[in-house]
Amino acid sequence: MSNPLVQAFFVGRAVAEVINERLEVAVTDALSDLGKFDAEAREQMRQFTDEVVERANRAAEAANAGQSTSGGGYSGSDSVDLQATIDELRAEIALLRNELQRYRSSSV
Repeated sequence: MSNPLVQAFFVGRAVAEVINERLEVAVTDALSDLGKFDAEAREQMRQFTDEVVERANRAAEAANAGQSTSGGGYSGSDSVDLQATIDELRAEIALLRNELQRYRSSSV
């Protein structure tokens, strides 16, 4: 290899081959890691979904069991408390409407 031009050609070719091989290995490793991550993420999502569905089913069964034993629904005091709350909210809304009308009439 006495000719420097020929030597530079072969050195450049070798550099390109080495870079190509290392790039191929790096891309292959990255794709492999991405595939592993995707598989693990899918498995975790499946486990999460299964757990959520299982808990929802248990809660629904417990609610159904509670309804069938308690006679289904609210007791009398719960409905009275609910009605009282609704009445209080309606009174507050009426009071606020009144105040709003007074504010509007005074600012005009």
